[in-house]
Amino acid sequence: MKHWIIVVSKDHISRGISGGFIQACHGRIAPLKQMAVGDWVAVYSPKQKMNGHEPLQAFTAIGQVRDEDIYQKQMAVDFVPYRRNLNYYECTEAPIAPMIDELDFITDKKAWGYNFKFGFFEIPGADFEKIKEQMITAKQPLLNKATLWKN
Repeated sequence: MKHWIIVVSKDHISRGISGGFIQACHGRIAPLKQMAVGDWVAVYSPKQKMNGHEPLQAFTAIGQVRDEDIYQKQMAVDFVPYRRNLNYYECTEAPIAPMIDELDFITDKKAWGYNFKFGFFEIPGADFEKIKEQMITAKQPLLNKATLWKN
């Protein structure tokens, strides 16, 4: 099992949560192919809105890869991103600032945002557990449209 961080604005991840999916790196397929069923994903949101300027700097969603499916969804005439199904967990936002010193994947504590600029990366399980402890409020995944359609 691996542990991933995907960088997504809060307004965009809310769509993913309600639909039970995740997109990474502006809809590219390569990051999604690296994930396996059962892998954990934490979503870091640097901003409230993709095209906005209001900072957030918090982990905003957390879940596990549900199945092997990687598929495309047309969102605009010229935008057909790849998606992967995720079981999201009920959670609270967790600001990153109080965690920076505790997270080993952040090697330069003064330039802590460096890793996040890549949009998708793997982190050690111990670091993921620290993030998860701050976020998850329920043991069972949320029921969403995609979960209901699968059952």
